[in-house]
Amino acid sequence: MPPVQKTPRPEFRNIGLGDIVRYRMPLAAIVSILHRISGALMFLLLPVVLWAFELSLRSAQGFSQVGAVLGSAPMKLLGLVLFWGIAHHFCAGLRHLASDVCPRFVTRQAGRRSAVAVLVVSLVATALFAVYLFSGA
Repeated sequence: MPPVQKTPRPEFRNIGLGDIVRYRMPLAAIVSILHRISGALMFLLLPVVLWAFELSLRSAQGFSQVGAVLGSAPMKLLGLVLFWGIAHHFCAGLRHLASDVCPRFVTRQAGRRSAVAVLVVSLVATALFAVYLFSGA
C-alpha cells in the first residue's frame, strides 16, 4: 500500500510592520481602531482637563488664568483634538451599541454605512467646532 501523501496546510502568520502598508483594512475596522485611539486620547488628556477645571473653580484669578492658557493657539488645537476624540468616541460607541442590539446592523453593507456615518458626523462636528473655536467667539 503506497504511503498517503499529506496536502500542505495553509500557513497563517501575523501581519508584520512591513505588511501593514499593503494591507487594505475595511472602513469598519478603521473606525473601530479610531474608536480605541479616541478612548485612549480622552483617558490620557483627562488629568489636564481635571487640572484646568479645578484651577478654574478655585478662584476668579484661576479662572482667568485658565482662560488665558486655553486661548493660545496650541491649546486650541489640543482642545480641537480632544473634541474630535469625544465626538468620534460617542458616535462610534452608538454604532457599537446599535450593532449589539439590532442584528440588521451586523451585515457588511450596514457596517460600512454606519462606519461612513460615524466618520462624517464626527468630522463635521469637529469642523463646526473648529470654526467656532478659531472665529474668536
